Amino acid sequence: MTSTRQERVDIAIIGGGLVGASLGCALASQVERTGLKVAVIEAAPLDRQLAEPWQPSFDARASAIASGSARHFETLGVWDAMAEMASPIRTIHVSERGRLGVTRMRAAELGVEALGHVIPNAWMGRVLHGRLGELPLAWHCPATVEAIEPRAEGYRLGLSDGSALEAGLTVLADGGRSGLKERLGIESRERPYDQVALIASVEVSRPHGGVAYERFTPEGPIALLPLPGQAMELVWTHERGQEGRRLSLSDGDFLAELQHAFGDRVGHFRRVGRRHAYPLSLITARETVRPGLAVLGNAAHSLHPVAGQGFNLALRGVMDLVAAIEAGSELGEAPGSPAVLQDFEGRRDGDRDDVIRFSDGLIRLFGLDHPVLSHARAAGLVGLNLVGPLRRTLARRAMGLER
Repeated sequence: MTSTRQERVDIAIIGGGLVGASLGCALASQVERTGLKVAVIEAAPLDRQLAEPWQPSFDARASAIASGSARHFETLGVWDAMAEMASPIRTIHVSERGRLGVTRMRAAELGVEALGHVIPNAWMGRVLHGRLGELPLAWHCPATVEAIEPRAEGYRLGLSDGSALEAGLTVLADGGRSGLKERLGIESRERPYDQVALIASVEVSRPHGGVAYERFTPEGPIALLPLPGQAMELVWTHERGQEGRRLSLSDGDFLAELQHAFGDRVGHFRRVGRRHAYPLSLITARETVRPGLAVLGNAAHSLHPVAGQGFNLALRGVMDLVAAIEAGSELGEAPGSPAVLQDFEGRRDGDRDDVIRFSDGLIRLFGLDHPVLSHARAAGLVGLNLVGPLRRTLARRAMGLER
């Protein structure tokens, strides 16, 4: 009979992806200063990735990191390493196909070097895991949570590696893929967009100059994010069911259709990498805290990528949870206490709701095909470009510098 190894920890982080790894790094000062015991449970074997030399890939998925998120990474002591593979966004260009209205937001207007950066997800993960490897954390990797039970002072977790954890605070940062939310009876509100995001790397014929494009078309938004050299990350939204044809096109035919839909602002599209498709929905958990439990990242909210706010919102959630834990510690509160989690929820409410309303409203507004609305949207884009203070306010919010 196999015995179960049991361990008591203050915080158990379920999920070692970008959100869970960021939380582990953000807790570093408390781990080192107060001896806080933290465990990270991750299903994917990560050690192999760290042991291999970094090989940038043209097909690597990337994320837009707002300036506010870069500041958070700087606080965590990982920004210098992140910046090695970061492509700065110096201008954001928003337009609607067939209309004259255009809005440009420039870093120089705000007195910053960049509005944000685009970084390969794999590189962010590598940097965060490298930092976690320096901390005295309990790693359970690869391992999954086979059983989760509420207890008087937290949760008991039974892991696939044969160990069991008694955790004062359990954090779901697994992206919602593990089914743990459902097993705990945490329901989610889901609003399908009946859309699919087609994502790929493309190469363009002229230097992009650090410009990120958001172009609204009758078929759906097209986003292009600057990558090193003359590569750009493409996020092309399709109506559900329409993406299959474009996934099956030859590279040349796909690039020709992209050129027709986007225009020639970046010159000619010369190359495309592997294409991936992801269904889009607005998903929000009905509960993000319980005594001894917090829900972060995509497990808490999954947004449309149109405004590029998903990971940035999640990272602010990470920092707010750590701030609530630190404030509670000064008052003698344990990380999973109701007081700490109420504080965390209070810090998140306004920011989360505002970002969800903004990104959801944007996709619905530009998704309506009506002549009057089309003219109003165009006038709005022109007006926004002319009214500097309003444009700067929106830009600072998008950058995560204001809430």
